Amino acid sequence: MKNTRPINHAVYWMRLLAICALVAFTGTLHATGSINVSPASGLALHGYDPVAYFVNGEPRRGDDVFRYEYQDVTWRFSNAANKQAFIESPESYLPQYGGFCAYAASKNALADIDPAAWTIHDDKLYLNYSLNVRRRWRADRDLNIRAADKFWPELAKQVK
Repeated sequence: MKNTRPINHAVYWMRLLAICALVAFTGTLHATGSINVSPASGLALHGYDPVAYFVNGEPRRGDDVFRYEYQDVTWRFSNAANKQAFIESPESYLPQYGGFCAYAASKNALADIDPAAWTIHDDKLYLNYSLNVRRRWRADRDLNIRAADKFWPELAKQVK
């Protein structure tokens, strides 16, 4: 029988290093309340339209003409209809875990996101640090959501 222990050991260390990298990255995050805000722009979701993920099925950059302040954070929208939909029901469109990476949250850590690394599951928007991280998060999505839901109340306190 072939010994697979070194391969498993290598995978373990690669995963551990990836988690450490996510945790280390959090030093560059900025948050208002428990919402992830881009330090460069001061915008939620790096200026992307949260409603577009649901309505258009893809990320779309928001336009400064269609901006709205919610929870002391500036949100941008790609059109007036999306802005109005958000105003009428913000809880329907807010990203989970304050717009931080869902995979990192499942590991009890905070990390920024790539707006292109997204998933809608059970009418909720989840974002990830990268497309590669999203692939790992999706592999055990339900388990990761349960873990992140458990950790989020304490993580949210760290970003206030």
